[in-house]
This record gives sequence, structure tokens and C-alpha cells, in this order.
Amino acid sequence: MSGISLVDRRYVVVAAILCATLLLPGIASGQKLAFEVASIKPAEPITPAAILSGKVHLGVNIDGARVDIGYLSLGELIPMAFKVKPYQVAGPDWLRAQRFDILAKLPEGSNKDQVPEMLQSLLEERFQLKVHRENRESNVYALVEVKGGHKMKEALPDPETPPADAPGAITVGRGENQIRVTPGNGRGGATVVTGQTGTTRISPGPDGTMHMDMGKVSMPVFAEMLTPFLDRPVVDLTELKGNYQVGLDLTMETMLTVARAAGVGIPALGARGGGDAPALPNGAADPAGSSIFTSVQQLGLRLEPRKAPAEFIVIDRVEKMPTEN
Repeated sequence: MSGISLVDRRYVVVAAILCATLLLPGIASGQKLAFEVASIKPAEPITPAAILSGKVHLGVNIDGARVDIGYLSLGELIPMAFKVKPYQVAGPDWLRAQRFDILAKLPEGSNKDQVPEMLQSLLEERFQLKVHRENRESNVYALVEVKGGHKMKEALPDPETPPADAPGAITVGRGENQIRVTPGNGRGGATVVTGQTGTTRISPGPDGTMHMDMGKVSMPVFAEMLTPFLDRPVVDLTELKGNYQVGLDLTMETMLTVARAAGVGIPALGARGGGDAPALPNGAADPAGSSIFTSVQQLGLRLEPRKAPAEFIVIDRVEKMPTEN
């Protein structure tokens, strides 16, 4: 990273943190089974220095019979296991406090579509998880079109992406859920390539803001991306099909607050980190609200407070740490 400017390094760190936070992968559904073997260990913290070095163990990777899950909390594992959104899990506040690495093996004759049910069995056995289901009304934001329709353009074929060995490029996650971040070669910003949003370009804006141009986003994915920035879940009610080009302006403080909530160790704004952890640019304080609502309105969309029924997974019992491997 010695040939990359400090500005580029800052935005590479933030881009990697942001995309890893917003695009944590889910896993598909199937018949309930159990892993043949599985180990669970507390995860090492993710820091800016780890991101810059490319040594980040994050997300879900299924390769043949090998299931490798990195840096996920019970607050993320339980929704995956029961195939629900995170807001549909009712449990203690500490569910996201501790993060775990899980390495497991699929039994012969099974496939990756059956991983959620195996994860259920693992959580029940090792964390003594017990749950029941309830139908509840939940406070949500409905993502809807404004009168006159949206202003987004339909997605184009992905443009040429920077090579994987470009100077300063880093990779977060593995397999089909991999995220690759390439710095802007002295111009500031970064290019991010993911499976869910295609090629995303991130560039610095005024007053410490960042502008994200996402080349390929469906509205259900966009709603999920907005949720961590707000005080309630976002539900897509646009009825828009297909993928769109979406631009979003975010303050640095808002993005870093979301990343810290996801367990990424980031120094306070304006603080200088040691080693490979550069100081991050200062941003205007905007804890969750105005910048998101404004950006969404500029797309010809609106976030409306509503109540919506949903099935909840209610946790009756769960241990903070697993039993021994």
C-alpha cells in the first residue's frame, strides 16, 4: 500500500467497511439437517489495518462440503438460520456483541441449500438456542415511489472493472460473496465490485460526505441497504422490478457509526491510528436521518413510516458463548 495516497487509503478503508457492513450475505433454504462436524471460535476484531492488508475473514463461503463463516454474531446467524430479516428476531440486546468464526463440514449427500437448517441445529446444540414464532406488528419505513414516478435509470451492463491485482486493491469476504475494493489512483474515492450491486463508484463530496454510484441495484436490496442507517427496518413497496442505477450521498459520521455498530474497530473521527490504520476524514455529524431521506427523495422515492405485520422469531433462551468444540 506504500504507493497509494493517504486520501485513497482512507476511502479504501471506508468503502470496504461500508460494503462489508451493508452486503453481508444470506444463505438459501432447504431441509433441516445437521453438520457432520463444526467448530466455533470467537472471531478476531476487524480493524482498518486488517482491511488494508487484505486479512479480513468475513461472511459466508461454501466450497464443496466446506462451510466457512467469518465474523458473524448471533444477531446475524439466527436470521440466516431461520430465513428471516434481522428485525424479525426478538431477543436480548447483546446478540451482536460477540462475533464468531465457524468452520463446518456438510454431510455426504447434502448441499448448500440445506445450510440454514444445519445452522439451526448447530445453534440449538452449541448455544442452547430455543425459540418460538409470533405474528407481530412492526414499525417500518415503506420505500415507495413519489407521485410522478421514480427518476432512476435502468442498470446497464457492468463496465470494465479494475483488475484484481491493481495497486492497492483489497478483497473482503470469499467465494460468491466476495467484495473487491480498488482505490482511485490519487483522485480520491474507490471502485467496489460486488455480486449484489455490480460496480459501485465511491467519491468524496463536500463537507466530508461520500457519494455512492451503484450500477446495478434491485429495490429489495436497496431497502436492505438503507435499513442499517435508520431507526427501523425498510420494506420495499415500490413494486419496481429489475435493477437500477442508484446514487446515494452519505456523511462520513453516519457510515462509520453503522460500521462500528457492526463490530468494526474504527478510531474516532479525527483520531490517528497507528501503523496501517490511517486517520479517517472528518464528516458532518448526521446520526441517521436527514441525508438518507434527502438522498432517497432525489431518486423519486420516499420513506414513509408505517406499521406492517411480520412473523417474528422470539428467543426464549440462548447462551452468550458456545459449548466446547
